[in-house]
Amino acid sequence: MTANIRDATVDDVAGIARVRVETWRAAYDGLVPQEILDRMDIERETARRMEHWDDMHADARCHDLVAVADGEVVGWAMCGPARDADAPATGEVYAIYAHASRWSRGVGNALLLELERRLIADGHANAYLWRLVGNHRADHFYEAHGWHADGGEKSEEGMRELRHVRVLGQALAPGSALV
Repeated sequence: MTANIRDATVDDVAGIARVRVETWRAAYDGLVPQEILDRMDIERETARRMEHWDDMHADARCHDLVAVADGEVVGWAMCGPARDADAPATGEVYAIYAHASRWSRGVGNALLLELERRLIADGHANAYLWRLVGNHRADHFYEAHGWHADGGEKSEEGMRELRHVRVLGQALAPGSALV
């Protein structure tokens, strides 16, 4: 079943927290220091998101989306203006997660296409995102959607990330398969 993509509301906070924590544990096992994964807690993540909801949504150019299927949040994504001082683009994909039970079932595809649509509508001609080194599933996903590494790197808390960029609205190369 395809998920419905819509703007997140405060009522989605617990579902967003669950997707984020469970997806990090499934996707980043062996890529992120185990102590970081062990520290993650759905209840604490929910409380933190509730506490900062208004601040996180003060900028109308930031888009917080959820994918909902069978009445539950199965994916979450967020985008908006570039946050890095040396950003190579004007828009940024801040986060995109599909619950592991929904991998390769169209949830990530639907979320990313909607993020790109929102960025274009806000006037961004190009965007970037960060991907963990070693996350081959994400690498293939982004490449299939026309994103490519541009050489940008950063490291935080023992996690190395590579920057990917995309000209928004540009057609994908013939033969690109969306996953």
